[in-house]
Amino acid sequence: MLDISKASWARLDPPRLTTERPLLSGRGLCKRYNSVTAVDEVDLDVYPGEIVGIVGESGSGKSTLLRLLNLEEPADAGRVHLNEPGYEGVNLLSLDRFCKREVRIKYIGVVYQYPHLGLRMRNTSSGNVAERLIMVGKRDYGLLRLTARDSLASSEFPLDRMDDIPLHLSGGMQQRVQLAKAIALRPSVLLLDEPTTGLDVSVQALVLDTVKRLQRELRLATVVVSHDLGVIRTLAGRVMVMRNGQVVEQGLADQVLEDPQSPYTQLLVHAKL
Repeated sequence: MLDISKASWARLDPPRLTTERPLLSGRGLCKRYNSVTAVDEVDLDVYPGEIVGIVGESGSGKSTLLRLLNLEEPADAGRVHLNEPGYEGVNLLSLDRFCKREVRIKYIGVVYQYPHLGLRMRNTSSGNVAERLIMVGKRDYGLLRLTARDSLASSEFPLDRMDDIPLHLSGGMQQRVQLAKAIALRPSVLLLDEPTTGLDVSVQALVLDTVKRLQRELRLATVVVSHDLGVIRTLAGRVMVMRNGQVVEQGLADQVLEDPQSPYTQLLVHAKL
């Protein structure tokens, strides 16, 4: 029987050629649903300007981990830290719901797998982006309109459709509206949950190119969750492989995906060849 325990197969993270502190960190993160452990003692660090990919089959815990990082789920154990003024050393998971909401609005942008989770489908696309600005107290209509326009342009959304509602847009365009909304306040962290699910290959490539450009320009600390190894190869510099809530292997993306050491990672990689 294959031994796929975390202790046996998890790689150590490679040395980093930087003196920067992680922008986003998780330590000992645990989440249980009744008798099921969805996330089991997971640690991770994400640095400014890098993309960390999290892969695993359905039910591996990767999306639950992302929700913990986004302060959407209460954790059973663990800490989440953000290296931003006023939050150094603070366990974000211990904040009340109002403070968590403030952190999410100011510092974390999210693109969900299903656009209806991140958008008001019957509001205009520009209105969806402006909503994020209104949350921090901006009220000037001209400024809201201009900022929404700039964010949509940055996500390569066609501006002649900025007043269309997402319900009438294609899946790829809906994801671009989500991306524009996520970056409207220039957050420091970007979380992507299966951002290309259901998109045609050509549309996937356009969305991923946009994500890479924005991540590079804004130096976002980015976490992308996907079951698609092609997405992870395209975006991520480092990768974590999850199974049954645990990290079974991690390291540089090229290293892990080209020369996997865990039998489970080998199965994932070979299944996609």
